[in-house]
Order: sequence, then C-alpha cells, then structure tokens
Amino acid sequence: MLHYFLRRAVAGIGVLVTVTVLVFGLFEMLDSDAAVVILSRRGAGDPSPEQLAALRAELGLDRPAPARFAEWVTGFLRGDLGESLISGRPVADVLLDRLANSAALAVLTIVLLIPVAVGLGLLAGARPGSRTDRVISVGALTMESIPSFVLGVLLVAVVALSLRLLPAISLVPTGTSVWDRPEVLVLPVICLLLGLSPHPARLVRAQTTTVMASEYIRTARLNGVGGIRLVLRHAAPNALSASVHPLAGSVVGLIGGIAVVETLFSYPGVSKELLTAISARDYPFVQSAAVLLAAFGIAVYLAADMVALLVSPRARASVEGDLR
Repeated sequence: MLHYFLRRAVAGIGVLVTVTVLVFGLFEMLDSDAAVVILSRRGAGDPSPEQLAALRAELGLDRPAPARFAEWVTGFLRGDLGESLISGRPVADVLLDRLANSAALAVLTIVLLIPVAVGLGLLAGARPGSRTDRVISVGALTMESIPSFVLGVLLVAVVALSLRLLPAISLVPTGTSVWDRPEVLVLPVICLLLGLSPHPARLVRAQTTTVMASEYIRTARLNGVGGIRLVLRHAAPNALSASVHPLAGSVVGLIGGIAVVETLFSYPGVSKELLTAISARDYPFVQSAAVLLAAFGIAVYLAADMVALLVSPRARASVEGDLR
C-alpha cells in the first residue's frame, strides 16, 4: 500500500513539474507582457520602445527566460510566490485575500455534491428501469447537457430578477467575510451543483446497476437480505469504489466551474482574480496560482486512490497483486 502511494505521489510530482513548465512556456509565447499592459493602463497610448525597455528592466522582464523561471522556482520552493507585476503586492497576500472566499464556495459545494451525487446514483441504480430511475437519469442527462454559464444565467433571470428571492450579484464588501452575507453563496452553489453532480450521479447509477445484477447480490437476496440494507451494506461499497475517481473528477472540476461562477456572479474569489491576472499578463501570480490549483487537483486524486482502496477489498487485492 505504501509503495503504491509513493509511486502515485511521484507521478503527481511529475505532473506538477509539467504544469509548471507549460504555464511558463505559454506565457513566453504571448505577444505582449505586463509592461505593455501597465503602460496602456496609464494612458500612454502606443508605448515607445524606450518606455517599454525601461519598464521591462524595472519589472525584471528583460532578463533571459531561463533565469526568470529558475528564480521563480527557487522562490516557490522556499514558500516565496513572488510579487505581482501589476499591483506590486506579494502574490501570497493577494491569494490569501481571495482564498477564503473561494474556499467557502468550494467546501460548501463539496459537502453537498458528494451526498447528492452518491444518493441519486444509488437510488436510481438500486431499481433499474423503475420510474425513479427514469426520472433521475433523464434529469441528470438534461443538466449535464446544459453549460454551467447557461444554468447560471437562467438562475439569475428566474430566481434573482423575476422572483427576487436572492441577490443576482454575489458581492462581498472588502474587509468582511462571505459568511456575513451567506445568501450570496446560494445561487453560485446551486449553479455548481447542477453542473457537477449529474456526471458522477450517472456513473454511480451505472455501477450500482452492474453490482445489483451480480451473483453475490442474488445470493444475499436468497439469504433474506433486501431493501435498504442490501443496497447500503452489500451493493454500495463496490459501486462506490468504482465511482470514487469520477467523484474526485467532479471535485477537481470545481476549479473550472468556480472560475465560470465567480465571473458570472462577480464573486470575489481566486479564480476571478486569476482571470484578471491572465489578461494583465501578470506572470508571477498566474504561475503561482496555476501550480497551486494543479497541486490541489493532484492531492484530490491521490486521496481518491486511498479512499477507493479503503472502501473496496477487491481494489486492495488488485493493487497488492500488481505490486508482487
């Protein structure tokens, strides 16, 4: 088990290194940099080569790309994320300002996403072909077919503008916590749940249907086991062990989903700040945020691997057999 985890962790580090190099390389391929953006914002019109050269020297953008990359990597490994080229503030401070808001949105969504997806999948798969199964399957497929930003616009139009039940814009005043106005979280969380839960729910349903048709379930029924006990005690462990990674994929999908939702609802989170930094060519902020988000995704998948092994004896036996 330990050897398996270490092997997966080493692979994750390799992915993280690849992400780091790719983000830097893509930024180097852009046709402009932070110096151009800053001078344009100052109303300098078309900046002269002399102005660009002076500002690039001030920001350190005139140095060779490998030197800048090595400096960032060295600082990152020491816990120094560098300074924002646009605001001049430490990147860590900017991230911390927004991280609490994004974390609140992500944690609340995850807490609801997992039981909703698992519950609907088990409910539909326990009796395949039933009316409950058809309703859940059609609803999940319909929601999965609609882009998240379309769902968000519909929610704003109906719930916020027509019914006036919740705010259309999730603004959080500077210096206050999002929990001071919890109503601003409702529409973003609903939008994320509608976009992320259908796929894992359908996969849990498919796995549950397969397990319910297996020989050991038929044996359990012959021994008088039925109803909710049969589903939860005998079917759910094997069905969920095969569905852990799709659920992990939905949790990782929060990164992209939150970016859409934060932009749509003007929610002050990390993703919204990241999109602003990309348009401003703020390389230190984008590089640090991208690596940290990739590390989050890798950690989620590693945790999913461990949960799958803990839940399913069959998965443990398979891994132990591969390691021999």
